[in-house]
Amino acid sequence: MKTQQQHLLISSVLVFASTIVPSTLGQHYNAIFSFGDSLADTGNLVNMVDPDKLPHAGFPPYGSTYFHRPTGRYSDGRLVIDFIAEYVGLPFLPPYFGKGEHNFQQGVNFAVSGATALDFGFLEERGIYNPGTNNSLNVQVQWFKNLLPSLCSTPSGCSEVLRHSLIVMGEIGGNDYNYAFFQRIDVKEIRKLVPLVVNAIALAIKDLIELGAVTILVPGNFPLGCIPSFLTDYKSSHKEDYDPVTGCINWLNEFSEYHNEQLKLEQTNLRELYPHVNIIYADYYNAAMQIYESPDQFGFTPGEVLKACCGSGGPYNFNPPLLCGYQTVTSCDDPSSYASWDGLHFTEAAYRLVAKSIIEGTYALPYLHIPRHICPSIMKSNQMHTVKDI
Repeated sequence: MKTQQQHLLISSVLVFASTIVPSTLGQHYNAIFSFGDSLADTGNLVNMVDPDKLPHAGFPPYGSTYFHRPTGRYSDGRLVIDFIAEYVGLPFLPPYFGKGEHNFQQGVNFAVSGATALDFGFLEERGIYNPGTNNSLNVQVQWFKNLLPSLCSTPSGCSEVLRHSLIVMGEIGGNDYNYAFFQRIDVKEIRKLVPLVVNAIALAIKDLIELGAVTILVPGNFPLGCIPSFLTDYKSSHKEDYDPVTGCINWLNEFSEYHNEQLKLEQTNLRELYPHVNIIYADYYNAAMQIYESPDQFGFTPGEVLKACCGSGGPYNFNPPLLCGYQTVTSCDDPSSYASWDGLHFTEAAYRLVAKSIIEGTYALPYLHIPRHICPSIMKSNQMHTVKDI
């Protein structure tokens, strides 16, 4: 519950921020604030649930490659958000619901595994049930609003904090579709969710802009048709359903592309509304497609990129009753040669390539002007980062 003073502070920031037209090109970021789902969660879900009912990411072999222990990340190591933080010279983002005391002045992560862009009740009314969490994007933005007064004491101070912060909005929205697909809802009906999901993301962006944000990175969705869980669930006997080069399911990838195109169009509208804000589209889809189209070029084993490293059999090493994290489920010897970690999420190696493609390559539109503040080897090394992780 916010106090009257907090309400007045946030209202003042709205007015003050609307008068600022900052330059964001090549600036140094003092903080990163991240929103999203399991692709960006650095530990919120595992800290929110009953310790006796930890999700899979709370058990080995999660975290085995880099942290050498489970951290709540759904991967064997670092995520895209971790590589972004490393690149700009900031610590790994602590989860908002992390254990112990954390200084959030350099950023915080609100992403929660299982989160959706649309609210829990909204989806449930449409027959789409979320078994993971009801901490939707709207809830996460509210957490940020609640936190903001503790980061700054005046309207100008809050605006200054946000002016020198990078906002990473997602990836979010994938679970809205995932839950519907896994419930076997017709794809024509799922397509009707796309404008609603995109609108929810746009509203969150507007909220943050009105609070003073001026640099917002907005990732699109990954190619669903290349994910082992979808390849298993929607296995087809029709050759025409598959891309002959990648082995991915065409119509599922076309759905991901449809979402991404709608998201890009909405970002164009937002840029016209807020010409002083740098809204950047992160092309996760095509950054990841590099792996499936030319795996050996990027150090992945061609025959393994569509299989899960940590799984329990089947053509894609994904078996829903026996997921990674169960004691009887084993992982591959070399996760760096795989794109998928557990059939739903990526390996650190895949996340590294996506992050590098966004930060240093041509997969950010417009170009993401981030000055580098770290040793050049950091994007390649599996050595522990020098700053304290969570």
